[in-house]
Amino acid sequence: MLDFILVRVIFVAVFGFAAAYFRPQTEPFWSAALLGTAAAVFAIFLERRFARISLKRTVGITVGMVAGLFSASLISVVLSHVGDNAPAIRFIQIVCLLVLVYFGATTGAAKGELLNLNALGVFGTESDQHSSCKILDTSVIIDGRIADIAETGFLDGVLVIPQFVLHELQMVADSQDSMKRTRGRRGLDVLQRLQKMTQVKIRIADEDFPQVREVDMKLIELAKVYNCKIVTNDFNLNKVAHVRGVEVLNINELTNSLKPVVLPGELMRVFILKEGKEYNQGVAYLDDGTMVVVDNARRMISKTVDISVTSVLQTTAGKMIFGKFDERNQAVAAPVGERAPERRREQPVGEN
Repeated sequence: MLDFILVRVIFVAVFGFAAAYFRPQTEPFWSAALLGTAAAVFAIFLERRFARISLKRTVGITVGMVAGLFSASLISVVLSHVGDNAPAIRFIQIVCLLVLVYFGATTGAAKGELLNLNALGVFGTESDQHSSCKILDTSVIIDGRIADIAETGFLDGVLVIPQFVLHELQMVADSQDSMKRTRGRRGLDVLQRLQKMTQVKIRIADEDFPQVREVDMKLIELAKVYNCKIVTNDFNLNKVAHVRGVEVLNINELTNSLKPVVLPGELMRVFILKEGKEYNQGVAYLDDGTMVVVDNARRMISKTVDISVTSVLQTTAGKMIFGKFDERNQAVAAPVGERAPERRREQPVGEN
């Protein structure tokens, strides 16, 4: 980042000095240097804007401008044979040049996303490089589970952390609310943990979208530019991203899919923690947070019991297990959440 700033400062200085050195004799030194510096700053501004545009849109703008220049040159040739370089004809030529180039650039920018650059076989590098990236949002960083997933090696490619996400995380860490401050600092600790992992590649993205206020919308725009996925556990961002055509990796959905599969009729051992809402119900929780509602277990609160699974309900918030307590299913106590061993069927005396 500092290298880019140094190069831009040198570029502005050299451009301003060149404009002053090659100025007309009638032009003052400082006015020419100021004009050259302003032109260099404007060029850097355009460079920063083009850096946020996708390669497809850049190619579309270039093709549109070339088409506009070609059309304007044809019109200029025809008008030069008609008006014999009259002032009005030259004015029309300049207007046609500006209008057609502008029209070509705007049309190319609007239709550039329809281009298939991979078919050319030359422009596949940027698309392939960005498609393997994963953009992290603020909620998934604060959550912390992304570090555990990355440590296992299930996430390939580069983890991209935008500057505006870092800024939001810093604001949360500096909040006056102690709860928010703790969450923000935990997010910063998670980032440090990710950066220390040798198998994980972290990239800080400098792209920003000043015209967009919400961080969620900035993430979606950045995902469109990079043509990659967003990693989040935010329910609203998940829905909006799908509407905008951006793929999302939801940590909550991954967690729910990894929960142990329990079938009706199986025996499992749980610790009854509290009373349920319905009559004579008890509530237990597995190690992964899955809620277990047990019938006939109200009097077994604060005890480890064996239950028989009656049904499993999958909701948007997660999975719920319903079971029934029966004293005949009791066995020797075991760790919480462990499935009870299946009982061997007793054989009648004399049966082989």
